[in-house]
Amino acid sequence: MPDTLPPRRIIVGISGASGAVYGVRLLQVLRALPGVEIHLTVSDAGWLNLWHELELDREAVAALAHRLHDARDVGAALASGSFQSHGMVIAPCSMRTLAAVAHGLSDNLITRAADVMLKERRRLVLLARETPLNLAHLRNMVSVTEMGAIVFPPVPAFYQRPQTVADIVNHTVSRVVDLLDLPNLPQTLAPRWDGLDTAG
Repeated sequence: MPDTLPPRRIIVGISGASGAVYGVRLLQVLRALPGVEIHLTVSDAGWLNLWHELELDREAVAALAHRLHDARDVGAALASGSFQSHGMVIAPCSMRTLAAVAHGLSDNLITRAADVMLKERRRLVLLARETPLNLAHLRNMVSVTEMGAIVFPPVPAFYQRPQTVADIVNHTVSRVVDLLDLPNLPQTLAPRWDGLDTAG
């Protein structure tokens, strides 16, 4: 019997919504966790946003994952339920990507891999990024939730009194790692709520 367990594979999808920093920070955090193997796929609009918002090119982002898969390659390993994975996060998740997942439109590797997560009853977390929300957005969120996905809009937690944008991003990413049921980093990433001190 082997002494070590196989790595837990996490799929990260980055779509074209604003908030590329969430996907990048998630990759950095997952990369620091032992026993995690990261598989990354980025849409064409996602690559544009990574450069526009963070000035990160393909090579810099690819270096944060163990393997990069072309989002147009629907024949990649991620497209099959036989590819053993622990879970998937789409960060950020555009409304177009949300709609495709909600309606089973596996038209690229991000949406196909998400469909695999749902059909195999694996963890799927969607950092849905849009505001305000119209009725189509809300119905699609209900639909994917009924299928078993977790809709996780990256809403700032001001009760933590964040001092920087990095504090806000770290809090969201810390919560996402919790949802993946993976060991979190020491709580320098984001403090956990320990109750409100009402003394005095």
